[in-house]
Amino acid sequence: MIDFSTIEYLKKGNPRQIRAYEVLIQNKIFLNIAEFDPVLTGTIPINIDIENSDLDIICYWKNKTDFKEKLTAVFGNKNGFTIREAKINEQESVIANFIADGFEIEIFGQNIPVYKQNAYRHMIIEYKILQSKGEKFRQEIIKLKQNGHKTEPAFGILLGLKNDPYQELLDYKL
Repeated sequence: MIDFSTIEYLKKGNPRQIRAYEVLIQNKIFLNIAEFDPVLTGTIPINIDIENSDLDIICYWKNKTDFKEKLTAVFGNKNGFTIREAKINEQESVIANFIADGFEIEIFGQNIPVYKQNAYRHMIIEYKILQSKGEKFRQEIIKLKQNGHKTEPAFGILLGLKNDPYQELLDYKL
């Protein structure tokens, strides 16, 4: 299994993963927010990204104000920078977005350790499903995403999940 706790695996990936690694390093994204345990999640790490996929970085904050201030201080000058708060799954969340060298970057933080956040849990489950189902399945996921489906609903369609794919994937057994 890939060690998703660092971004080192991207260096040996496909061209887009390699480029993502370069952008993250050159812009010191992880270095600047290291105290918030950043982890890259989403579609690029597991090779099901499409042309407009962003770099999703999840973080664990203990003090929301400190997190927001840090994001604004280090990324506030980036193209298209926005920051907002939202309640997601009954959890206070902070979401910052900006553009860095052609990649849209989303930094998402909650007061939950990163390995317990749904974005990480979904990615690990999806990675394991992709490993077990093979290349044809991966291509079908990508095709569904290109046709406008979000990642978890695309998995739900191919796996025959009946209800909320976001929740059902968390309970999915291989």
